[in-house]
Amino acid sequence: MQLSNYTKEFKYNWQLAAPVMLGMLGHTFVSFVDNIMVGQLGTAELAAVSLGNSFMFIAMSLGIGFSTAITPLIAESDAANDFSEGKSAFKHGLFLCTVIGILLFLLVFFAKPLMYFMKQPVEVVELAIPYLDFVAFSLIPLIIFQAFKQFSDGMSMTKYPMYATLIGNIVNIVLNYVLIFGKFGFPEYGIVGAAYGTLVSRIIMVWYIWYLLRGKEKTKAMVTNIKFFVLNKLMLKKLLNLGAPSAMQMFFEVAIFTAAVWLSGLLGKNPQAANQIALNLSSMTFMIVTGLSVAAMIRVGNQKGLKSYFELRRIAFSLFLMGMLFSAFFAIVFFAFHKQLPKIYVDYDDAKNLIDNMEVVGIASKLLIAAAIFQISDSIQVLVLGALRGLQDVKIPTFITFVSYWLIGFPISWFLGKEDAYGSFGIWLGLLAGLTTAAILLYLRFNYLTKKLIAGN
Repeated sequence: MQLSNYTKEFKYNWQLAAPVMLGMLGHTFVSFVDNIMVGQLGTAELAAVSLGNSFMFIAMSLGIGFSTAITPLIAESDAANDFSEGKSAFKHGLFLCTVIGILLFLLVFFAKPLMYFMKQPVEVVELAIPYLDFVAFSLIPLIIFQAFKQFSDGMSMTKYPMYATLIGNIVNIVLNYVLIFGKFGFPEYGIVGAAYGTLVSRIIMVWYIWYLLRGKEKTKAMVTNIKFFVLNKLMLKKLLNLGAPSAMQMFFEVAIFTAAVWLSGLLGKNPQAANQIALNLSSMTFMIVTGLSVAAMIRVGNQKGLKSYFELRRIAFSLFLMGMLFSAFFAIVFFAFHKQLPKIYVDYDDAKNLIDNMEVVGIASKLLIAAAIFQISDSIQVLVLGALRGLQDVKIPTFITFVSYWLIGFPISWFLGKEDAYGSFGIWLGLLAGLTTAAILLYLRFNYLTKKLIAGN
C-alpha cells in the first residue's frame, strides 16, 4: 500500500491530537514548573518532590487509566448518534471518577508513613510528607476533571480540555512563584507552596471545562441536569469492565517508573534528583505521543461504531507512523542536548550546593541517553494501546503490560541498578527492556485482531 494512504490522514490526526497533546503536556508542565522552582531551593527539596510525586503518579495512573473507559463509549455513541447512551456513559463515568478520586486521596494520605520504611533519605522524607498532604487532596478535582476531559475527547471536542489545562497552568505558575518564594507579602512556604498551587489550579480546571461544555449546544444537555445518584447497573458494569483493565495497564507502566524513583532513592538523594530530571523530561515527550494515542482511541472507536474495519486499520497505522516520526525527533533532541537539558533544573550559582548540583547533572545527562533510545518503543506501545482501547480490547493488553514491565523490565532494573553494577543507568536499562517488550507484543495483538475483524466482515 502506498505511503500517501497513511500520510493523507496526518492533517486530521493532528487536528484531533494537538489539543490533547497540549492538554497532556499541561499536566506535565505543572510538574516541570514545580521541579524547576523547587530545584532552586536545593537537591534535597527536588528529591522530596520526586518522592512525593511518586506516590501521586501511582494514584493518578489508576484514576486517569480508569477514566479512559469513557472515551471509546462516547466516541461510539457519537458516531451512532445515540444521545441517551452517550449521556448515560458520561454520567456513570463522572460518578465513578468522583468516587475513585476520593478513594485515591485517602489511599495516598494514609500511605505516607510507608516512606520511612522504604530506606529513602530521611531529610527527603521529612520534606516530602507535608508536600504530599495537599497534593494528595488535589487528586479529587484532577480525576473529576479527567471524566470531563475523556467525555470531551470522545465527542471529538479536544480543544476544551486543552483550554482548561492552560488556564490551570497559568494559575499554578503564578501561585508557585508567590507561595514557594514568599513574594508580594505572602508567607514563604517552600515546597508546600508548590502543593497549594497544584490544588487550586486543579479546582479551577474542573469548573472551567464544565463552563465551556455547558456553553456548547452539542454538549449542554449532556453536562447539565445530571441525576448523579440514579444509576444503571449495566452501564456501571460496562465502564468497570473497560475501566479496570485500562487502569491496571497504566498502573503497571507508571509503577515501574515509580519503582525507578524508589530504586534511585536507595543510591542517595543526588541519584534520586537526577532520576526526577530525566523522568520529567521524558514524560513531556511521552505526553505528546499520548495525545496521538487518544486520537487513535477516538478514531478507532468511531470506525468500530461504523463497522468499517479496513479503514480502522489504515487510520491506526497512519497514527503509528506519525508517532514514530515524533519520537525519532525527540530521540535526536535528547541525544544532542543530553548535557545541556538537566542544567535547567539546578542553580549553578548556588556555591553551597554546587558539588551536589554538578553530580545531579552528570547522572541525569547519562539517563537522557537511555531515554533517547526508548523513545521509539515508548511511542509504539502507547499508540497501539490507545488503538486497542478504541477496539474495547483491554484484558489481554493488561496481561501484556504486566509481563513486559514487571516480569521483564523490573528485574533488569533491580539487578543492574545496584551501586556495584550500573547504578542509575542500569535502572533505566530495565525501563528500556520493559517498554520494548510491550511495544512488540501489543503490536502483534493489534495486528491479529484487526486482520480477524477484516476477514470476518
